[in-house]
Amino acid sequence: MSEQPPHRIPTEINLHRKTRLLAIEFSDGKRFELPCEYLRVFSRAKEVRTLENPVVGKEEVNITAIEPQGQYAVKLVFDDGHDTGIYSWDTLYALGEHQTENWQAYLDKLEQLGYQRQVAGGDAPKTIHLLYFTYLVKAFHKETETLQVPPTVENVESLIEWLRRQKRDQAHLLKDGSVRVTVNRQFAEPFTRIDNGDEVAIVPTSPIAPAPD
Repeated sequence: MSEQPPHRIPTEINLHRKTRLLAIEFSDGKRFELPCEYLRVFSRAKEVRTLENPVVGKEEVNITAIEPQGQYAVKLVFDDGHDTGIYSWDTLYALGEHQTENWQAYLDKLEQLGYQRQVAGGDAPKTIHLLYFTYLVKAFHKETETLQVPPTVENVESLIEWLRRQKRDQAHLLKDGSVRVTVNRQFAEPFTRIDNGDEVAIVPTSPIAPAPD
């Protein structure tokens, strides 16, 4: 029996290890950012599918390898030793399309079991080291500073939003598209996680400062 071709083909697959996200863009233009934990607990491997209760304790799991399986799937190897999950393109697309409802159903099952997920950092504030470049140095009167940020600052996007509130008079300097951000000297995405002790650099995209709105 011949293998049926997938309905949609990925055009790009990127693993963001720090954030533990697998970003996938498909030929129809849809893009999904799938957490490694989500992919692990929804593995199609038989030993996962046949479990009576959902998989737990995978809050910090990461993917260590992505291995092609023919033309229609990949095998995801996780750092907890799980390496039997084969994810077809259609499966990955469906996991992206139904991520919200799938995840809520999973959380509902955990609540019924009385299991509480352990999220790194919890409610503790984080201390980060900020570096500024070009006109930001003059505007903020410093090249670097060490700040304690609240637990709500989880990623690059929420960090920039928090900085805009803290620096209201200069918020226009941090408007969307005016800066790029690196985390630990690697260019970051808006969803890149911010952890305690991270070095975050804010780099203007133009030598000319944007005008206030």
